[in-house]
Amino acid sequence: MIFDSLRDRMGGHDKLSLELGCILYGIAVTKVIPVASLEVAEACKILENTYRAVNIALVNELKMLFDRMKIDVWEVIEAASTKPFGFQRFTPGPGLGGHCIPIDPFYLAWLARREGSTTRFIELAGEINHRMPEYVVGKLSSGLNDRCKSVRGSRIGILGVAYKPNIDDPRESPAFAVLEILRDMGAEVSYHDPHIPLLPTSRSFEVPALRSEHLTREYLETLDAVVVITDHEAIDWDLVVTCSGLIVDTRNVCPQGSTNVVKA
Repeated sequence: MIFDSLRDRMGGHDKLSLELGCILYGIAVTKVIPVASLEVAEACKILENTYRAVNIALVNELKMLFDRMKIDVWEVIEAASTKPFGFQRFTPGPGLGGHCIPIDPFYLAWLARREGSTTRFIELAGEINHRMPEYVVGKLSSGLNDRCKSVRGSRIGILGVAYKPNIDDPRESPAFAVLEILRDMGAEVSYHDPHIPLLPTSRSFEVPALRSEHLTREYLETLDAVVVITDHEAIDWDLVVTCSGLIVDTRNVCPQGSTNVVKA
């Protein structure tokens, strides 16, 4: 079974289990789509997640290239999105999060090696997406340098630690990687997330015991920079832009032309 809140692709061990599964999930979702086997259903999930991982890697790579060329990748994506066919919008960011996209495609990569094959798209996409937190920190470091400051000793606020907006799920969030890199570089790091009051532990990163700071003018004015990781609707972005000395914006939430904003 593959679940996306509206539709299921359902496979069964046999005909009866498939029928029962369709009846059960038909109560909760809009439409159940039966497929021939459990393997087809699971491969469907892998295909969906790999499709997204590869396309996100593509726009992340173009983001880094276009930044060197002084081209606004967000404007490019917006213009491309006006095409009524042949293009699906994917947006860049600070890295992948959640359980599905950054992890599930590599189950297939492992299986391919076991079968004596390779999955070059999957592994290249993983490499690109995995290095995005370092790219973000590099943009932060350059922004601070332009203000005659270094990362070491700077007070950095992370805005959003959930892996996507408007939820309280931080699993595999790129915020953890950014936070760990900054701490290793000697920064004093704090965070604000309206949906995650206490920073949870991470299986992949060394995470300090932090509580979400209140997003106030006073808090923002104590920071040398803020890094936008998650574009929660509940965050007062006008306040952030008004009161922050330097903003590293990975989600394009800040207005174009703001002199204190670095797009990353």
